[in-house]
Formats: sequence, structure tokens, C-alpha cells
Amino acid sequence: MASAAGGGAGRTRVRRRLRLLSLGTTFAVAFAAVTATVTMLVGLLSYSAAARLVRVDQQSVFDEVVQDLRAEVRENRMTPVDFSSTAPGHDLVRPARTDVQVLAPDGSVFDPGSPGLPVVAADRRVAAADTAGQVVTHGDVGVGDEVYRVATVALGGSRGAVQVAQSFSDTEDLLRALQRRTLVLTSAVVVAAGLFGWWLARRITRRLVVLTDAAEDVARTRRLGIQVPVAGHDEVGRLGRAFDRMLGRLAQSEEDQRRLVQDAGHELRTPLTSLRTNISLLRRIDELPPGTREELVADLTQEARELTDLVNELVDLAAGQSDSEPPQRVDLADIAEDVAGLARRRSGREIVVRASGDTTTEGRPGMLTRALSNLVENAVKFDRDGNGPVEIAVAGPARPGTVRVEVLDRGPGIDDDDLIRVFDRFYRAPAARSLPGSGLGLSIVREVSLTHGGAPYAFRREGGGTVIGFTVAGVEARGEA
Repeated sequence: MASAAGGGAGRTRVRRRLRLLSLGTTFAVAFAAVTATVTMLVGLLSYSAAARLVRVDQQSVFDEVVQDLRAEVRENRMTPVDFSSTAPGHDLVRPARTDVQVLAPDGSVFDPGSPGLPVVAADRRVAAADTAGQVVTHGDVGVGDEVYRVATVALGGSRGAVQVAQSFSDTEDLLRALQRRTLVLTSAVVVAAGLFGWWLARRITRRLVVLTDAAEDVARTRRLGIQVPVAGHDEVGRLGRAFDRMLGRLAQSEEDQRRLVQDAGHELRTPLTSLRTNISLLRRIDELPPGTREELVADLTQEARELTDLVNELVDLAAGQSDSEPPQRVDLADIAEDVAGLARRRSGREIVVRASGDTTTEGRPGMLTRALSNLVENAVKFDRDGNGPVEIAVAGPARPGTVRVEVLDRGPGIDDDDLIRVFDRFYRAPAARSLPGSGLGLSIVREVSLTHGGAPYAFRREGGGTVIGFTVAGVEARGEA
């Protein structure tokens, strides 16, 4: 029980870890991280720029006040009384957040500011200076809870000085408030980006989850006939449709293999049964008359040959379904000449090749040779009387982008009821069942033709005989595909 509980807890931890490592979680975290980085960077740059502009603006105002004061004391002979706040019509306009304090010639405070400003030795020297407009500045001067920048301007002629101070504590408070608001806004944007990224990731990955469930279902149940409910025209939709087509083709391939095995097993039983019967007679061969012995050996030879041909054709058919031969540019007219030459040597029959148009295609030479050889052998087998030559016609294009290959004979022909079934596996017309063969030759032709983007066909020939052939895609059609 403890082991089972531990195993269940382990599986729960694995599932939780997989959820944490899911594509949706990764996408949401990445989206939030990128948004946070960009937002913080923009906020930092914006705050820095705003703070610099505010400080520069305040410094410019202060410098302007100081320069105006220097210009005024240089142009006019002025005394501390002229700048006293108690005297009517005093000469210095006090801007906002600006404090003014007047010093006597000895450096003492003649008219205190509000608040009063500290006076140091440098300020006293300026108050006693002979040159009007001489100035000394102080930065970060603390007065109570406030911080000021101070400039002391000499009136000249040892008549005293005027101190001008600007508070920038309010400015710093404003900037700190701006900083807090920037941080709050940045945090809100990051949280919103994370939520939006999570929603977007769920929306995007929902169809991927469907595909994943379908793939896991196929792996678990080995059922290929499931439907993949994925829609859309984006990459995920294309992936879903491709996955659905792949499952369909795998299911069709599995069905083809199953039927091939069943049909092959059925066809192999007949020659194997006959072989077992004849082999059992071999035990009594000494009791058989000489003529019967020769018939038995001939039957064994024929059955072994037919069994060999059947196995070879099954191998050829399987190779046609999964041929690893690389496609290359081939001329079907050249293949027809090679096949005709081999058929002449084997059968002694007259084989004529007629070619017209562009007969080149991108294909597998071995598969095309096998298909055309099957057609010629089929024609020679059924046209036993040899009243005329067997003809191979290669023409391209039969229709735009298509090359046609067909074999014409003067045999007994095929009944209309059999024409639609001659390309089925193991199918043999009633009139052909007494002849050697397995019924796989034309099936191989169909597989080769479909593999090369074409289709097989068969029809009765005028004047007697049959025309059986197939089409393949030409070079132009394959290039466009």
C-alpha cells in the first residue's frame, strides 16, 4: 500500500512538473518576461529623461535669476536697503520656491530670508568685495528640512551682498512621486502582460493540446482511424490537417498490408496444397508407372516455378509500395527499348516500340521497368498464337504534363466485366485461370503508376486484342508540384 501511494504521489509530481513545463506556461512566462523587461526599460528611460529635464529647467531658472541680479547691481549703484523686503518697491522679484536674504557690508544679515540662510566666510568676503556682480555659489545647503542651492552676489564698493536661494526639495519630492507612480504603472503592465500572455498561450496551444491528445491516443490504442478536430488556416491548422492526412495514409497502408497478407495467404495455399499432395506420392514413386512418374515430376517442377513466381511478384509488389530507389530523370522511350529487347530474347516474339513527343519524367527507373515488363509479359502470355507483333507505345504528353505508356496485343481480349477488375490483386479472369500466373502483375503496374502521379487503364482494341497501359506525370507537372 505504501509503495502504491508513493507511486501515485510520484505520478502526481510528474504531471505537475509537466504542466509547469508546458508550452503554454513557457509562452506566458516568456511573454511576461519580455513585456516586463521592455516596460521597465521604457519606464526607467522615461523617468530619467523627465527627471533630467525638470532639474535642468530648475537650474536654468535659478541661473537666470542670478544673472539678472548680477546685471542689475553692475548697472546701478545699489545698497542693501534697495533689496530689503520691508522697503516699498524693493528691486528683486522673488520667483516661486526662491528665498532672498540681504547681507550688510560686514557680512551680517541685514534683511533675513524666510527661512534664514546660513552665512559662511566666502559669503562675507563677497559682501565686502569692491567689484559689483562677484558671485559665489553653494549646492545642497540644508536649512531645516529643506535643501537649497545658494548664490551670493556682491553689490560692490563694500556695500554688502544679496543671497538668492532656490529650494529643490519640492522638485525631488515631485520626482520621487513620479518614480513611485512609474513603478506602480510598470508593475500593473507586467501583471496585465502576464495575464494576457497566459490567455494567449491557452488560446494558441489549445489546438496543440488536441493534437497531442490525438497522438497519445494513437500510441496507446494503435487505432489510426481517429479524426483530428483541428481547424484554422495558420501553422497549427496546417499541422492538424497534415497530421490527419498522415493518419489516413497510415490507416490505408495498414489496410493494404493486411489485405496483401490475407490475399497472399489465400493464393499460397493452392500451390502448397498441390505440392504436399505430389510430395506424398513421391513415397510410392517406385510403384508408379514411368509415364505417371514423368507427369509427377513435371507437376512438381511447374508448381515450384509458379510458387517461385508468386513469391517474386509478392516481393515486387511490396517493394513497389516502399521503394527506396531515388527518383531521377528518365526517358520512358529508352526503358521501353530495353524491355522490348529483353522480351524478344526470352520469347522470340516480335516486339515493336513506337515513341512520340517528350517522354521524359522524374521517376524510379527500376519500378517503371518492372511495370512495363509486366505488361509485355502479360501480352506475350495471352497472345500465344502470335498473329502480329506486340506493340509498345510511348507518347508524351497525352494531356498537359502526362506521359502515356501502353502495350497493344492481338490476343483474345478481355471481357467488359473483367476490364474494371484486371488491376485488382490476385484477380484472374475465368479464361486466364488455366494459364500460369498469380494475378499480381497488373497490380504492380497500378502501384507504380499511382506512385508516379498517374493511373492505369485498359480497354479492348479495335480489330481484336487488348490495350493495357498507364500514365505518369511528366517533368513539367512534377516541377510544378
